[in-house]
Amino acid sequence: MPIGSTTACERGFSDGVLENLVIHAPGLLGGSVARAARSRGVARRVTVWARRAETRLALRSQPWCDTVADSPEAAVAAASLVVLAAPVEKIIALARQIAPHLPTGTLVTDVGSVKSALCRECRAALPAFVHFIGAHPMAGGEKSGWENSSEQLFAGRVCFVTPLANADPTAVGAVTAFWHDLGSDVVTLTPEAHDEVVAHISHLPQALATTLATLLAARDPAWRNFAGGGLRDTTRIAASDAAMWVEIFQQNRDETLRALREFQTELETFHAALANRDWLEVKARLERGKAWRDGFRPLP
Repeated sequence: MPIGSTTACERGFSDGVLENLVIHAPGLLGGSVARAARSRGVARRVTVWARRAETRLALRSQPWCDTVADSPEAAVAAASLVVLAAPVEKIIALARQIAPHLPTGTLVTDVGSVKSALCRECRAALPAFVHFIGAHPMAGGEKSGWENSSEQLFAGRVCFVTPLANADPTAVGAVTAFWHDLGSDVVTLTPEAHDEVVAHISHLPQALATTLATLLAARDPAWRNFAGGGLRDTTRIAASDAAMWVEIFQQNRDETLRALREFQTELETFHAALANRDWLEVKARLERGKAWRDGFRPLP
């Protein structure tokens, strides 16, 4: 699928291929963007910038990096598309920092897991001749860092593209094509709709897994050694980075609170059915849960 086809986004493209893909803060997601772009021929050149000098030094030996810039501003000097892959609370600051140095017509996207405030602030931070189109790939893992990145991380996984109402349609199409070309199944939502969805399918599960693990942490530690796959599967994401999740909960607090209230209602209803020995209701709820879970599409 060609990326960028009209004058609004034609700078930096040739035959549908990015001339210079720039990635700021290439951790797990940013590193995987670079690897996937290189392996799939999405970009002719990949430029990265990392905050730590030792990380920049290590990246210079990676075959999927053509250039490692010493500053965010230097990295974007000849950018076609910029991916802001920093933690959520750093993305807006990065957008402001690089804004005066972006060439006319540059596309800017991100990987942030919360979109409403982020999209508005990034759009406001960038000049009118630059296009910001938010994105959130639903891919990742418990292990962070570019060392754990993979060219297959996005294959068959959903990526939300979250344009604001006044976004340039050609820019939206170009960013959509970019994530598609990395292997993602792209879904377009408003930033607000995105935040409601992920509060239920991502942020709520994290809160529940963490709470279950915290509850069990107060009991005999030996119990953990008796557990089968069910507990391991249910608490897998409790091993995720705590600092990252504090930031996500801060950014999407209201929607996550709404999702938690809905869950509390469901849990109280289950509790009441169990307390009242209403086995028909317990069975009905188990069957509804199973039917929903059985409807998952297979992972790639």
